[in-house]
Amino acid sequence: MEIETQRLLIRDIKKEDEIPFVKMAADGSLNDCGFDRDCGNWMTKWIDEARALAFRDNPNTEYLAYTITLKAEAMVIGSVGCSYYEDLQKTGITYFIGAQYRDNGYAVEAVQAYTDYFFNHYHIKKMIATVRNENIPSWKVIEKVGFILSEKRMYKDLNDDEEKLYRFYEITK
Repeated sequence: MEIETQRLLIRDIKKEDEIPFVKMAADGSLNDCGFDRDCGNWMTKWIDEARALAFRDNPNTEYLAYTITLKAEAMVIGSVGCSYYEDLQKTGITYFIGAQYRDNGYAVEAVQAYTDYFFNHYHIKKMIATVRNENIPSWKVIEKVGFILSEKRMYKDLNDDEEKLYRFYEITK
């Protein structure tokens, strides 16, 4: 899969993406995404799994993850894709941008491009986003793309130790 925007190339994950992903997680800024400082211990397995899931290309399974690169430099800056929430029985957008690449509009550009791709590629008419209430930059990204806030409530996401206040968003085709 490849999606090209003005500044970004979103593509299938490659084995060599392991090193930049591990480096991005080293500062602890990706803990909410499940990429902790120790992700180097399991990143190879995660990449292999992500590649296999992308090959099957079914957004109603676990997750689909793709690499975001800066087109001009071919530099890995993050990931975008979707994840199936079994507890909610809905597919949601997932993404992260490495801390050193934030505040440049890359997240909005990548999420917009992937959302457009998602609705054009799959026969699914609605996508959700779950964002911790305190993660203001992330919910601003979601809102700029056109996701609409549907509710705020306590929720325990996969990477949470306990319930936290979340904002739930939806976007329809």
